[in-house]
Amino acid sequence: MTQPRQFVIEADGGSRGNPGPAGYGAVVIDPVTGETLAEAAEYIGVATNNVAEYKGLIAGLKAAKALVPDASADGAVQVRVRMDSKLVVEQMSGRWKIKHPDMKPLAAEAARILPASAVTYEWIPREKNKHADRLANEAMDAGKRGKQWEPSASTAALDTPRPSTAAGPPPVSGPPGDAAAGAARARAALASRQGAASPATPQVGWGAAPDLGAPATFVLLRHGETALTPEKRFSGSGGSDPELSATGRHQAERIAQALAARGTIEEIVSSPLRRCRETAAAVAARLGLEVRIEDGLRETDFGAWEGLTFAEVRERHGHDLDAWLASAKAAPTGGGESFAEVARRVGATRDRLTTRYAGRTVLLVTHVTPIKTLIRLALGAPPEAMFRMELSAASVSAVAYYADGNASVRLLNDTSHLR
Repeated sequence: MTQPRQFVIEADGGSRGNPGPAGYGAVVIDPVTGETLAEAAEYIGVATNNVAEYKGLIAGLKAAKALVPDASADGAVQVRVRMDSKLVVEQMSGRWKIKHPDMKPLAAEAARILPASAVTYEWIPREKNKHADRLANEAMDAGKRGKQWEPSASTAALDTPRPSTAAGPPPVSGPPGDAAAGAARARAALASRQGAASPATPQVGWGAAPDLGAPATFVLLRHGETALTPEKRFSGSGGSDPELSATGRHQAERIAQALAARGTIEEIVSSPLRRCRETAAAVAARLGLEVRIEDGLRETDFGAWEGLTFAEVRERHGHDLDAWLASAKAAPTGGGESFAEVARRVGATRDRLTTRYAGRTVLLVTHVTPIKTLIRLALGAPPEAMFRMELSAASVSAVAYYADGNASVRLLNDTSHLR
């Protein structure tokens, strides 16, 4: 009996804005030799991360099918799909329902390409999906320049193993129409025979920025409501540590559903305060992730103002309140934390977490002041910018941190999941 051809597909997709300019990448690999058999990538215009990820999956499956003439026959091919999108892996494995209308036709298209018995799905961390991630980013970069994706010889050579000195079959050609990928493999093979691909000449300038890799992306979630939230009372780390209200628990479930649908969260880190731990637990239960507690994400200690409204503080501690509003170095009455102290704490926490989670998307469940501080620091804005930001309960913001130290604010105070 003829053994089925075996392939590994690694696929990825991304969107710079979600939705925003999007692209996908996919690579078909020989599981025995590690040889790259086919590559595919494309800029797809404005789309969400999930759409781009499904497009990458479809391209990878089509590329694998093109390598085997009778791939649709039972037993002709066996494919293991590896992706860092838990959403796509779980939905295509049949463990999660597909509810979003944009996802259903894409999932159906992917399921039709090869027999269901021929394909298995496996989630992998993003750092193990670098080849497909690179292709997706190349496609998005090309789209930004108004061009079609075409891999360079140098980057293709990095992903293509050197040929063995032993005689072997000729390399398998890529899918029909994938002339660019085939040409790249030929150039890479030539470079290998000559000893090694010569290093690329460094380029400078806006249009040829260095590849800094995937950023550490912090999705910043403010906890759900407590009994103090609708009354607009100061509620920091020096007060009663309230639990979520019924409204807050409902908000936590809504954001958990929304984040599960996006499928981009890889880690969850929470403030130690109860309202954040409860919000994080709701998301973690839906995503199947653990929650790491980070003390640096706790809210400001508002001292004697804890539990009071702004008007009550104005009445009882008016002089101290004026000083606090005028200077980031002024602390609330009774030994609370100044905004300057919080900024030092949050900045140190940011630095630890960006190092720990380089290249990953992490949900930080925290409070108003830490989130506003992260946004302010990312923008290089002065401390008074804190008073010019709206941050609703259970809202989502996002900041991406790159290897060169730069940051990009991608989202602020999104509450669409609550409507």
